[in-house]
Amino acid sequence: MKIDIVTVYIPRYKEGHEFDFVPSITAIHLAALTPAPHRVRVIYQQVQPVDLDTDAEVVALSFFTGFAPEAFRLAAEFRKRGKIVIAGGPHATFCPDGTREHFDAIVTGEAESVWSQVLLDLEKGELKPAYSGGASPMAGIPTPRYDLLPPSFVVPRVVQATRGCPFACSFCSVPALNPGYRMRPVAEVLRDIRYEGFRHWWQRKVVWFWDDNLTIDRVYIKELLTAMVPLKRWWLTQASMDISGDPALLHFMRRSGCIGIFFGIESFGDKSLEDANKRQNRVAHYKVAVDALHKKGICVMAGIIAGFDGDTPESIRDMARQLHGIGVDVPFLSILTPYQGTPLYERLKSEGRIIDERGWEFYNGYNVAFYPKRMSPQELLNAHRALWKEAFSFKYVILRTSRALTYLRWGAFLMCACMNLFYGLKAWRGNTPVDMSDSLRR
Repeated sequence: MKIDIVTVYIPRYKEGHEFDFVPSITAIHLAALTPAPHRVRVIYQQVQPVDLDTDAEVVALSFFTGFAPEAFRLAAEFRKRGKIVIAGGPHATFCPDGTREHFDAIVTGEAESVWSQVLLDLEKGELKPAYSGGASPMAGIPTPRYDLLPPSFVVPRVVQATRGCPFACSFCSVPALNPGYRMRPVAEVLRDIRYEGFRHWWQRKVVWFWDDNLTIDRVYIKELLTAMVPLKRWWLTQASMDISGDPALLHFMRRSGCIGIFFGIESFGDKSLEDANKRQNRVAHYKVAVDALHKKGICVMAGIIAGFDGDTPESIRDMARQLHGIGVDVPFLSILTPYQGTPLYERLKSEGRIIDERGWEFYNGYNVAFYPKRMSPQELLNAHRALWKEAFSFKYVILRTSRALTYLRWGAFLMCACMNLFYGLKAWRGNTPVDMSDSLRR
């Protein structure tokens, strides 16, 4: 049986957003779990055209909520051509009723736990309309099929060591999608890190941990990082800010080649952090945490979300100055999005603040799908775009990269400079995030 696994994508920038492509791990994990004699092909729509006239009998589409309209379109086209089409991913998990009508089958939850059953039912011609995946065991997962990735200028070595997150941020669906906190055997993680079949040196050098919070279990992470030291890799991941207060962990991070950590700062407002249920973050501690990583030569990336109830247009625009003030090297700027499956969605729905006439394409992190408390939806969008342009203005890009020269190790500085230049060029060329209202009017 021939199977195509497609990771669906809709461009979120006016002129595309391809050159920083980092593949999600789902497709290449499922491909690795697909046994012979099945033939499997992986397609990442962000950088590859989707072949509607494929010779595959089965097409599996994995997608986030913001990409659901495109997934539904592709499903209709494939079904016209007689293909069996299966849906999976966060949107299918949290919106099964609205998804099921477009597909022959849907997979909710973690697909790895039911993929073998899906394949068996396909072989017997007894595909069920729905499969419910549970929390997959983390041991025994084969090395992802890196050989199926597109041969482009990418960082393809995504590795997952842990799954889940013990925190319960109001806007995050991870606790529901990946319940519990689970760890893979260190030996299996090291096997994936040692994979050498990449085209470019940086693809062999860099390890991008596809983890929501890699450092939660201190015993586990120190064992993993100690074992990574001889491999001489550069690695980056997401973590909580509390790592800044663990000198032993920071020592292991530096020795093992850490070049970047992403912190979910989310906001500079105490009321907004309360809305986010991010009580572990303390604004007064931000600079201390960032400085602790800089002392180890590690680049700090930080996520900021605009649109909490405590936000105003003025406070959002001021975040560019505040981010620079605490020393963030690369900012990531998004708009609060009430994804189904989150406490945020339930609260805003109960308050009548979801904009029902706005489709799933607005749920992409760069558009507004709800009524903010202290401004209009358009004012929130305008404030975010103003923040985005200011944060990646020529002034701040130069200030960040020149400052980073004084404390970042070589690999960390290279990443910092590339990311700032990438987003700076977008801002200078006017390649801003797409306003979905405009795209619908066109």
